[in-house]
Amino acid sequence: MAEKKIEKLPNKKPRPVEGHKPAADVLRGVVDKVYADAWKAKKEGKLVGWSSSKFPIELAKAFDLNVVYPENHAASAAAKKDGLRLCQAAEDMGYDNDICGYARINLAYAAGEPTDARRMPQPDFVLCCNNICNMMTKWYENIARMHNIPMIMIDIPFSNTIDTPEEKVEYLMGQFNYAIKQLEELTGKKFDEKKFEDACAIANRTAKAWLKSCSYMGCKPSPLSGFDLFNHMADIVAARCDVEAAKGFELLAEEFEQSIKEGTSTWEYPEEHRILFEGIPCWPGLRSLYEPLKNNGVNVTAVVYAPAFGFVYNSIEEMAAAYCKAPCSVCIETGVEWRETMAKQNGISGALVNYNRSCKPWSGAMPEIERRWKEDLKIPVVHFDGDQADERNFSTEQYKTRVQGLVEIMDERKEIRLANGEEVYTNFDNTTETDWSKSTLEEE
Repeated sequence: MAEKKIEKLPNKKPRPVEGHKPAADVLRGVVDKVYADAWKAKKEGKLVGWSSSKFPIELAKAFDLNVVYPENHAASAAAKKDGLRLCQAAEDMGYDNDICGYARINLAYAAGEPTDARRMPQPDFVLCCNNICNMMTKWYENIARMHNIPMIMIDIPFSNTIDTPEEKVEYLMGQFNYAIKQLEELTGKKFDEKKFEDACAIANRTAKAWLKSCSYMGCKPSPLSGFDLFNHMADIVAARCDVEAAKGFELLAEEFEQSIKEGTSTWEYPEEHRILFEGIPCWPGLRSLYEPLKNNGVNVTAVVYAPAFGFVYNSIEEMAAAYCKAPCSVCIETGVEWRETMAKQNGISGALVNYNRSCKPWSGAMPEIERRWKEDLKIPVVHFDGDQADERNFSTEQYKTRVQGLVEIMDERKEIRLANGEEVYTNFDNTTETDWSKSTLEEE
């Protein structure tokens, strides 16, 4: 079946929101500043660290440490089409091509492989946390071994229950205290309680604004596409304790609010269908992901990857519980509840799943989660083979075929509902909130 071309809606005009500086102008420099500050610190002989994306960075901020993020760096290299070369360089070093593409890119870079993409200073220490996945431990151990530098580790065991038990929080609190001692030894400074509290306040402000921005996908029509959120992932990962990131996301939420009032959207095509996109995007082929959806009027109005990096807490104990909530570290019941609640909030009529070869813990849970969606939400679900960084594992033609198959099923079901006088989006329910952390998002 040939793709149908969807024309731009004539009544949809591009923003910025009148009277405000566009969020993009603020956010564009946020990650650049993180890297620039790290390079400046390195040149001045100060310590610079590499951190996993969900390490409790508030602890490091209490010591004024400059930290950059290998996952963010690897995604940037992949998006700029240098990921494959770096992956192959890591494979030449003896790393198997079956491990995470981010890890291969970063291990090659850590070993001195140059890149034309964004560069980051080599580390003086590493901060590791395994709530993203257990492979992070070995990845960061290898970095530490290469550079003969200390590794500060926070172990967050997999959650076998929906609620975070008290003993798990106590276990994490003990690790936080030990990590603080390690950071004191590393820096020669005492833990600064005031700086820690300030970092937590900014992190909460950033998270609230980010979650609020994400929530606008639930509007019908949506003032944005999930791909807009993908474009800001570097900001929420690398700069959640930076005031400029908080300001940028607050402005982004304001712009989405203004778009609703004006009837405009960054998604400038008819919303023939609204879907959930599951997983990390294929950064080397982001346009290839977007184009078939655009050409079929399919807007992504639900993603789990973006809001997973926004969590709100009111105490250090709640912070520990919040860091337990990552897509790969929660039990199946929690993962299903997150996604099904979002699907109902955001009115989806289908789901598209990336079976990401680089992220086996995430993809491994998907067959059961898919089964629950089909049973509970009565929606069609299709999946494709992809990879967040290694372009060898993504086929554009296979993806187009899968999208077309999903569209055909959704078209058929939409016609039946319209013929019966039913609502097009049968799952639309804005009355519940998704619990991304122990403390849910509060209205400001």
